[in-house]
Amino acid sequence: QVQLMESGGTSVQAGESLRLSCEISGEIYDSYCMGWFRQVPGKQREGVAAIDADSGTAYGDSVKGRFTISKEEYKTLYLEMHDLNPDDTAVYSCAAVRSMYNVRERNYLDPGMYRSWGQGTQVTVSS
Repeated sequence: QVQLMESGGTSVQAGESLRLSCEISGEIYDSYCMGWFRQVPGKQREGVAAIDADSGTAYGDSVKGRFTISKEEYKTLYLEMHDLNPDDTAVYSCAAVRSMYNVRERNYLDPGMYRSWGQGTQVTVSS
């Protein structure tokens, strides 16, 4: 069982930067893939970024070049967000799944791939 807790969400102005954190606890092993997702009311959950056990990464098209996913061993997952715009406003959630496959072998931007989820943290970007 893996527990995830996000933090760092807040309100910012367009063009600003923000870093989200996801604290990881419980039974987690080297073969875990983790991801960040976001959702706004009335829309489907969107895959933002994913990182596999070998630190390979994948990004959604809307955030490529602006967001960076990273991890500190298996204790904390981060999402660095730059040049934010109002379209980035959403509840951001982290997720984890035990998997032997890397980001080139599986689509870890698909929320259906994950088993454990955090509660989410709100990011609001004003123009």
